[in-house]
Amino acid sequence: MEQLRLKKGFIIDMDGVIYHGNRLLPGVKDFVNWLYEEQKEFLFLTNASNSSTKELQIKLARMGMEVDESHFYTSALATAKFISNQSPGSSAYVIGAPGLLNALYDAGITINDIDPEYVVIGESSTYNYDSITKAVRLVNNGAKLIGTNPDLTGPTTDGIVPACRAFVAPIELTTGKTAYYVGKPNPLMMRTGLKMLGVHSNEAAIIGDRMDTDIVAGIESGLDTVLVLSGVSSRETVRDFPYRPRLILDGVGDIANK
Repeated sequence: MEQLRLKKGFIIDMDGVIYHGNRLLPGVKDFVNWLYEEQKEFLFLTNASNSSTKELQIKLARMGMEVDESHFYTSALATAKFISNQSPGSSAYVIGAPGLLNALYDAGITINDIDPEYVVIGESSTYNYDSITKAVRLVNNGAKLIGTNPDLTGPTTDGIVPACRAFVAPIELTTGKTAYYVGKPNPLMMRTGLKMLGVHSNEAAIIGDRMDTDIVAGIESGLDTVLVLSGVSSRETVRDFPYRPRLILDGVGDIANK
């Protein structure tokens, strides 16, 4: 634990680590206060694409935590950055929430449901048969399929719910095309996070609740790895993976409470 506390930078997942839905998890305020008191560099790096960084900041503020907007980065922003670097000024058909649409707009990517270069899928409450059918047709016509993140499920106050990869799966299966996923554990998103922190990978740690995205991302990027049991993964499911985190904690509050 002392080795972890000496790290200069922290990349922290949000869903299942900081909150479930609109409920702040135990020990989170103590942990964030500790980050500030110890003058740590930290970044909330989330695979969720439905909210903007401002909305995430406001969400934490409603829960009683004031954190500057610069401490947030989402898979929506990473996806927009990836597409704008690959094909500046391109267009996309999007199944996703306003956070994703706004990120794409801001990156100069226009929305197009006729002949887009990309089909981009994120989390969405408007996901339906018609939107899947249109996405399938566009991919079959040559559009490249992008998923904002590879999360199959996500934690909520009511239990586990489908996430991005579950929404992309019917399109992949129907078209025979495999999506490119931009979010964790993609090194593109991790490198951006480290650059925003301004620290080297061996001076940073990643804290997450998922073995299949957070922990593998940390291992492959050279960060110290901490799994918290407040979200998706459990001590039992850890055994299903050929890799393991260096530390397993009940929650982030364990880091602040010596």
